[in-house]
Amino acid sequence: MLKDFLEGKPLRHPLHPMLVHFPIGLFLLSLLLDLASLAFPSVPNLVRDSFYAMLLGVITTLIAAVPGVVDYTDIHSDHPAKRTATTHLTLNLIVVALYGINLGVRSSSLVDPKISFGPLILSLVGVGLLSVSGYLGGRLVYDAGISVGRHKRRTPTPESTLHLFMANLASNENSDVIFVPIPEADRLGERETLRVEIDGQVITIAKIDQGFYAFQEFCTHRFGPLSEGTFKDFNVQCPWHNSCFDVRTGKVTQGPAKVDLKTFTIEIRDGKVAVGLPRAAATHDQKA
Repeated sequence: MLKDFLEGKPLRHPLHPMLVHFPIGLFLLSLLLDLASLAFPSVPNLVRDSFYAMLLGVITTLIAAVPGVVDYTDIHSDHPAKRTATTHLTLNLIVVALYGINLGVRSSSLVDPKISFGPLILSLVGVGLLSVSGYLGGRLVYDAGISVGRHKRRTPTPESTLHLFMANLASNENSDVIFVPIPEADRLGERETLRVEIDGQVITIAKIDQGFYAFQEFCTHRFGPLSEGTFKDFNVQCPWHNSCFDVRTGKVTQGPAKVDLKTFTIEIRDGKVAVGLPRAAATHDQKA
């Protein structure tokens, strides 16, 4: 599948972070050649070489943008990093347009011994914007975990978070546990996951070996999204730093995580998959 390739799944490595090094390096090389033409105007072809480095930079930017857009569309609309990703994308589009204008301005002066003021300013602005965009790209990876580990997963990741509430069910249950029906759980395929938020508590529902399991969404190490993790037997592996947990018990089976996951009871009620949460949580939410 084309999307799987663009996410780097066949290569077992994400494509976009690998490809962005080429345009960054080429744009910086173009600027260095511009500065060299000012310092050493007697050296031939520096302005021309700068032009072709910039042209290759634009071409490789467009190539890197394809998997980048795929990664962008995979970010959930309710994810706090969506705004950062949108700014990152917008800056990259501005950079491409700026360098396209720069190429047009330079095209008539390739034989000049040194770069003129206008194209040099455009290059400086372009590198400045590229640096800001690169910083935001780093934030997306290192702070928000965007695209980290998704190339490893063979099954679809949840497209959105299902929001449910316990308050209306609390009065209908006499036990200490309130069971909340999960409408879309029966649609899950083997080793697929569903991300559910119940009164502010985010939970992953997973189907493994024809059974359903529920556990907290965020890894206890650095809060990686376990609904985007991979499964081996009954272990879920965090997509960020590879911590593993037994989905049946929540126990850590591989570090770096040291704290076990919180797990939740699953029952089939009236033909629907339902997850059990303590009554105290519902009572607290009602009082709040």
